[in-house]
Amino acid sequence: MIRQIIKIDEELCDGCGLCIPGCPEGALQIIDGKARLVSDLFCDGLGACIGDCPQGAISTEMREAEPYNEAIVMENIMAAGINTIKAHLKHLLDYGETGFYNEAIEILKKNGYDIDELTQEETMACGCSGTHAKKIEPAGNCAPVEGVVRSELGQWPVQLALINPAASYFDDADLLISADCVPYAYGDFHRRFLKDKIVLTFCPKLDMDVERYIDKLAQIFKLHNIKSVTALRMEVPCCGGVEFILQKALERAGKMHFVKIYVIDPQGNII
Repeated sequence: MIRQIIKIDEELCDGCGLCIPGCPEGALQIIDGKARLVSDLFCDGLGACIGDCPQGAISTEMREAEPYNEAIVMENIMAAGINTIKAHLKHLLDYGETGFYNEAIEILKKNGYDIDELTQEETMACGCSGTHAKKIEPAGNCAPVEGVVRSELGQWPVQLALINPAASYFDDADLLISADCVPYAYGDFHRRFLKDKIVLTFCPKLDMDVERYIDKLAQIFKLHNIKSVTALRMEVPCCGGVEFILQKALERAGKMHFVKIYVIDPQGNII
């Protein structure tokens, strides 16, 4: 399956090992002086280890990989002791992975662990900028807009999962591909980006059917003359999947397009 997974730049990695404690699942090891991803099965692809690397050698990518296996991971987790178990459980909650969390709890129950003891305290801070809860103050360098701002939406539906690739509104379209969170973060989304464009939106982190999305986009590029392509993503690591899906779709369609890519931070700035 195609999914998000850790990528290590061997040229940047100096083998310091600081990433190892940041991966309670045991997916990373120092081998021959470099951090290595020892098994796709152990890597959930959420990127908690990224912030622990002082060299910037760790990132995420979308690629063909074996599915993450919580049952196999828990065998390593339990062997590593109570603190590692607590770190893993908090890691899953921090990233909203309630399905894997519940699976881990059931495995721990079957192995005789006291669940109340394991879950009564938090042992680690979340390392992912994409899921870390924080309050954001409105930007002070922009004036509030008076009156009602009209919508610039030119078609429906907008979710890539619901789109018909053969729809006529794609003919000679200026295509806007946006991560779901962008319109909430960027205040002038309609006027700056959406006006006179056909928009497709999805979440590369939460939407699981990546292969279907690549196919749909490829069909759009094959069936229609697309005049321009603009891609919008958030700065968080998991949002890099927007670029990956778009790139793979163009390759599959056998098309070449210059793509304008804009990266938005949670404060609404283009970076």
